[in-house]
Amino acid sequence: MKPSTSSSSSSSSSVLNSFLVLLAFIPFSSSYLLPPSIIGSTVEHQNHTAISSFRVVNRRNLIQCPDPNPFLQINVSSKNSPLSDDEYVNVTVSGVFHPSDGDWVAMISPSDSNVKSCPLNKIKYVQTGDTSKLPLLCHYPVKAQYVSNDPNYLKCNKQECKKYNNTVCEVATCSGTISFHVINIRTDIEFVFFAGGFETPCILTRSAPMKFSNPNQPLHGHVSSTDSTATSMRLTWVSGSKEPQEVQYGDGKTLTSTITTFSQDDMCTSVLPSPAKDFGWHDPGFIHSAVMTGLRPSTAYSYRYGSIRIVFIGINHCTNVFRDYINSGSVYITPDSGGECGVAYETYFPMPTSAKDKPWYSIEQGPVHFTVISTEHDWTENSEQYKWMDEDMSSVDRSKTPWLIFAGHRPMYSSTDGFSTDDKFTKAVEPLLVQYKVDMVLFGHVHNYERTCSVYESNCLAIPSKDRNGIDTYDHSNFSAPMQAVIGMAGFSLDNFSQPGSWSLERISEFGYLRGRATMEDINLEFVNSNTRQVQDSFRITKGQK
Repeated sequence: MKPSTSSSSSSSSSVLNSFLVLLAFIPFSSSYLLPPSIIGSTVEHQNHTAISSFRVVNRRNLIQCPDPNPFLQINVSSKNSPLSDDEYVNVTVSGVFHPSDGDWVAMISPSDSNVKSCPLNKIKYVQTGDTSKLPLLCHYPVKAQYVSNDPNYLKCNKQECKKYNNTVCEVATCSGTISFHVINIRTDIEFVFFAGGFETPCILTRSAPMKFSNPNQPLHGHVSSTDSTATSMRLTWVSGSKEPQEVQYGDGKTLTSTITTFSQDDMCTSVLPSPAKDFGWHDPGFIHSAVMTGLRPSTAYSYRYGSIRIVFIGINHCTNVFRDYINSGSVYITPDSGGECGVAYETYFPMPTSAKDKPWYSIEQGPVHFTVISTEHDWTENSEQYKWMDEDMSSVDRSKTPWLIFAGHRPMYSSTDGFSTDDKFTKAVEPLLVQYKVDMVLFGHVHNYERTCSVYESNCLAIPSKDRNGIDTYDHSNFSAPMQAVIGMAGFSLDNFSQPGSWSLERISEFGYLRGRATMEDINLEFVNSNTRQVQDSFRITKGQK
């Protein structure tokens, strides 16, 4: 069955009275707790989040599986052959003598990637911060999960006799089936069966390569505002084809896409090849974009891109988490980006910035003025970005846009252990937030959700009161300081909380997103759990309206 080639969609060209901060997530099955072997060898990673056994699996020794099994097989069943653009496939491992909770399956792409040891490449992995082990994989897996996710696997409830003596079974084996969500990443994929867990892995067997039906399919479209006029929107999508494609919208208007991409040569590196240039590289395809103009506020538009693919309009915000790298000009000299240096996110998610590698900008959506900065670029007093922050926030006409929201990547306040916050950043920038009466401050980096009081210099200057519905309400008619929220709950894995600060009011370590609606009188916000779709925290900001 081929994917649908047409559908309909409509949307408003601008969100005048509402805004949405949306963070997608991919839950992961590996343990959050790290063994001493990883903790003791990741000194350079202490300023990073979401270090897990799987994330450093490419730095394990690949041991020889002690007992080769002639009955082992791994098979993949799909409703579509070749694979469609978005589907779930069932991966079955069979012929297993002794099921173990350390048995796992990885999805690899491209399918011809070397997944054996690369001992001669050990020197290339120095930049990952872990030199205690040789690398396992010459190419990093896309995703992985334990076979024990099938509840029948460890109990061997699904047995198969492999050898009979007359009517008596002499050799019986076990099997298990797990499901993988597969999307069109253009290159072939395969599945590899490992034993030994993420700490002492060994390869058992691998599947046959699987192809996608249309590697050139235009996919993954998203839209973003280009300015504050609410009369244009940028549409960006990815395709395996470098030929120009079209956008059709409104009453028969047609645009031709502009095309860009990046290669391994665009990645940052040093004397040693960086991970982004070496084992972490994956072909990005071709990034198409077009700006739909002549839009009218509060008007619904239907449109499609590529040749026949339809998209749904929304708001997408991307921060520069993949910016840091040595000699890249970043404030933080870490290998966090693995050598991407912001090239990938700037190409995939163009924002209304003034110039390349200056990812700070402001935009107005209805009654809200958003000031978005880069915590990875110089924010010290007298820097270009600091002067821009000062000028931007001082220029806001609060009679037209009464709400001022400030956003960045690394937070000023967090109750999570580690090096998540930077006192120098807080000391430099926080006075501006109070000076210009910023209503709300949003950050990521730490993978959880945390909401503060109206905080300044680590002190609560005001505590929200309960409205008639029991919702925490911040009254900014007598402004004292902004409230702040960490909304990093879409990360690789969730971060736990330690001892909370006195300024911390609400802490949730669950995958989710923050959604809100703003009017001239108030802002109402909700944290929504992505798994249950239930609201787990609500608050509002007013200017004296109860």
